[in-house]
Amino acid sequence: MSSITTSAIDTPVQRSIERTCDDLAMLVLAVVAVVAGVSFRDYGLGWDDYTHAEYADLLLRMFGSGFKDTAALSFANLYMYGGGFDMAAALLHKIIPLELFETRRLVGAIVGVIGLAVTWRLARRVAGPLAGATALLLLALCPTFYGHMFMNPKDAPFAVSMVILMMGLVRLAEEYPTPSPRTILILGLGAGLSIGSRILGGLAVIYALIGFVPLLIEEVKVQGVREATRRLAHVVYVLLPGLVLGYLVMGLMWPWSIMEPGNPFDALTYFSHFFEKPWKEMFDGALVSVPDMPWFYLPTLFALQLPEVLLVLSIGGAVGSLVMLTRRSVPARRKTILLMLTLAATLPLVIAMVKRPALYNGIRHFIFVIPPMTVLGGIALAWIMERLRENHRSWQPVVLAVFCFGLLLPLAEMIRLHPYQYTHFNQIAGTVRDADERFMLDYWGLALKQASDGLREQLVERQEFPGGRKWKVAVCGPQRPAQVALGPDFTIGWDSHAADFAMTLGEFYCKGLTAPVMVEIKRDDVVFARVYDIRSRSISSLLSIPAP
Repeated sequence: MSSITTSAIDTPVQRSIERTCDDLAMLVLAVVAVVAGVSFRDYGLGWDDYTHAEYADLLLRMFGSGFKDTAALSFANLYMYGGGFDMAAALLHKIIPLELFETRRLVGAIVGVIGLAVTWRLARRVAGPLAGATALLLLALCPTFYGHMFMNPKDAPFAVSMVILMMGLVRLAEEYPTPSPRTILILGLGAGLSIGSRILGGLAVIYALIGFVPLLIEEVKVQGVREATRRLAHVVYVLLPGLVLGYLVMGLMWPWSIMEPGNPFDALTYFSHFFEKPWKEMFDGALVSVPDMPWFYLPTLFALQLPEVLLVLSIGGAVGSLVMLTRRSVPARRKTILLMLTLAATLPLVIAMVKRPALYNGIRHFIFVIPPMTVLGGIALAWIMERLRENHRSWQPVVLAVFCFGLLLPLAEMIRLHPYQYTHFNQIAGTVRDADERFMLDYWGLALKQASDGLREQLVERQEFPGGRKWKVAVCGPQRPAQVALGPDFTIGWDSHAADFAMTLGEFYCKGLTAPVMVEIKRDDVVFARVYDIRSRSISSLLSIPAP
């Protein structure tokens, strides 16, 4: 792993492996962009979409008023998050002929493709074209990342911002002690985007402080303490413009953070404690209060939701990177890079297992560790192919065939689950079919869009009309997204007594009703949502458990 070459695979034709892998990567990016471009409208609204859209309006009003209208600085608790994604979608909505929430889905797709491209370039820079193409394939065919990039306004943009910042840190390690202007720019932009999205972006400071230890130790050995200190001070000095840029970008995305010097630390304190009224979620077949999730919540869900090929290669890459730290023959710069990548992929999970904060909605808050995991996976496959080239060349096609088969498994599930890729569970979990009874699937409530479309189609087909009023729909799930999906001819609420129809998610907290089913949204024999005709029926409640 310390000396991965660009000829790890022997090609049967007169074509370099570098060109082949790069062409493959460009093809993958193009295919994902095209698929995302024709399918982004399929993704429904989640619980937070409407509120985030309101936050964007308040932020734009604040900037437009010259900071006289400061309602955005006290809106719900969103003022403690950055609103860069929300503002970008709101601004784009003003200039393209799409509805607001369609525009948000499109912007999510664009941000996701950018994340794929940066992850490819990062892995390629660290370990060559094969590692780059491998990391790109692993990330593009990771259903969790792919599904979230369309509709997660906080965690997906944050994941992309963090991989941009990691690119800057890797370049800094390579160029130390004379970082180029481009590296300084990438570092500043990555830092501003990351912390401006979520305060957790500050974790990168820990990655850098620990990761640069091998390089700094080598500096002291070779240059002496005095010269090593001078070189470090020089690096800090030349990075100042990048830090200023990062602060400005952070302030643009997250205005509240620069209103008072201590605001970012207040946000860190706020989010270190659970800030809402606790509720229960399904984990491993039991209802558990979100502040009381067990320490193995995250490792369990990562093991069951990520594709098997990604799990195996990323673990192999992390273990191999740690082994490299013990070898004197490995250059200090490479040790620093591998250590930072390993920390980025594992440290947030370790901290969460030790600190045990409130955990909910699966692994969505931690998808920012997936891109560095895919980079480690790319490094691992490149290292395997290099060793096989040297000793067992005939095994190279076998390993590639196994790798391709491993990619086909999540690809098949992504096609089958569309547009609910984020609910994916792997073959270890028995796919969503077996996981449905033990874990939450559609916790965002995306299936209500398809259920709403189905209800409208059914009413048109039956030629039924409400008779001078609006249809009344009782909804078990996110209310505002259901209203947007249904349109102005419907009113929604919780009251099932006076409703014409009941729309329910297929989650544990929604009751199965004894009423005619008008619409049923299923994937892999799992019910994601239903619409019932409850006219002339007495339905006391749509909830199967008491409201929190």
